[in-house]
Amino acid sequence: MQKLLSEIRACEVCKAHLPLGPRPIVAAHADAKIIIIGQAPGTKVHETGVPWDDPSGRQLRKWLGVSDKVFYDETKIVLVPMGFCYPGKGKGGDLPPRTECAPLWHQQLWDAMPKLELIILIGTYAQNYYLKGEMEKNLTETVRAYKKYLPKYFPLPHPSPRNRFWLTKNPWFDEEVINELQTRTKMLLG
Repeated sequence: MQKLLSEIRACEVCKAHLPLGPRPIVAAHADAKIIIIGQAPGTKVHETGVPWDDPSGRQLRKWLGVSDKVFYDETKIVLVPMGFCYPGKGKGGDLPPRTECAPLWHQQLWDAMPKLELIILIGTYAQNYYLKGEMEKNLTETVRAYKKYLPKYFPLPHPSPRNRFWLTKNPWFDEEVINELQTRTKMLLG
């Protein structure tokens, strides 16, 4: 695992497309049971090198019902994005994750984690990649149908503060989905 993580962190495959240069962000351990697949690091995470070290990460930890200590314990929770480096700014926020990363690195990581039981898919990029033809017509319906993907996958919206409107519009998410997410997380982490 350490050799693989070193290779990922040294990756420069899409260097020419990265405005801040390559800085692959990943946290993994062979003993972990839960993996969280996000989109791509933002500028703050690019600066610190710490995955989910931003308001979205704080919200995600609340959803999971875990402390920072548990969240950042690589033996418990693996943090992997679809695109490992900050992709740059677009018109409405950050650009989509680079498409080279997931096919290049994800399967190698999964193969090195034999205890993996739950894959949490944050947002449409991760859901499109992993759920392929099994997704519902949109993110909202995919998240609402989360039981369909269990026990392997758990689809979630992005925990960004920008999604406050979505959360307000979909109260069932807090009432049902978060409860199930916290129950499964607690069960898997002991």
